[in-house]
Amino acid sequence: MASPPITELTARAREIFRLVVEDYLASGQPVGSKALAQRGAIGLSPASIRSVLNDLEQMGLLAAPHTSAGRMPTESGLRLFVDGMMQVAQPTAQERAVIEAQLASPNAHLGPIEQALEMTSAILSDLSGAAGMVMVPRRELRVAQLNIVPLETGRALVVLVGEDGHVENRLLDLAPGIGQAALQQASNYMNARLAGRTLREAVAAVQEEIRSGSTALDEVSRDLVERGLVTWSEDAARRRVLIVRGQANLLDETALSDIERVRSLIDDLENKQTIADLLDSAREAESTRIFIGAENRLFALSGSAVIAAPYRDREGRVVGVLGVIGPTRLNYARVVPMVDFTARSLERTLGKRIG
Repeated sequence: MASPPITELTARAREIFRLVVEDYLASGQPVGSKALAQRGAIGLSPASIRSVLNDLEQMGLLAAPHTSAGRMPTESGLRLFVDGMMQVAQPTAQERAVIEAQLASPNAHLGPIEQALEMTSAILSDLSGAAGMVMVPRRELRVAQLNIVPLETGRALVVLVGEDGHVENRLLDLAPGIGQAALQQASNYMNARLAGRTLREAVAAVQEEIRSGSTALDEVSRDLVERGLVTWSEDAARRRVLIVRGQANLLDETALSDIERVRSLIDDLENKQTIADLLDSAREAESTRIFIGAENRLFALSGSAVIAAPYRDREGRVVGVLGVIGPTRLNYARVVPMVDFTARSLERTLGKRIG
């Protein structure tokens, strides 16, 4: 159900609606008319407040989970609040210092890029109280070295070392009769041509040499080179890796009363490819994107929310997305600018990396 334009609400209704949403996001509990009246800021009796609450419920902005239990915002209500009423609170000086200090540490600048991204995910989780997520850049490594190591008969291990220190292995099936000499020739050939290139660039160069007949490889070694490079290149081009930290934060006190929703959310997180698809949709966003509940089919059952922002490399190209996932009662005003600040801090870290 789409939320009504905020202009359809009277000033009184807007103020009561804002207070209900803010109190709910702070406590996780429905908010009653008596509690609102006791705050004194509205200057209305509980009966008058109940009348406004009823109107907001009829508009689909609030819901009463139990009879006489107070009101809580619906997903449509949360969307209206986030888009039209929320006053964001920039990260505190302490929060900014924590984020920048972590991402300025040597561990974030050296070694595989995944190390810096794991730190980023953990930072988001710790500061937001939700689960932190970072999608590894969909990129091809620049290769430092690639070797083919024989295993048992009929198989070999292809070991790839990136310029940033990243190491990956692949198993390669061998045709009968392929010996150590062919493996060594293929390894030497690839290392002579791969250094400093992406796998895609290497495939193009090798295929051109083979087509032109300028390679001195024999047929067996040529086949090893082509199959090995193409397999790596295709895998790197389509792979998206999602790093998730802080799932335990989802099991707070309020979760115990809604354990089925939490179980559904944990199941969502286990399906990392689906979550990665959702984050990928935020790649083209100019700033932070917010997904609330059933607005996305993935969260129709779990009633979860995602706050996500793209991050860029030193050339300004979007290379990944980071964010947090949690219940729809996330503190949006605090977490949204925190996610954005973390994305910008990660960009500065990536810009200082060598390679």
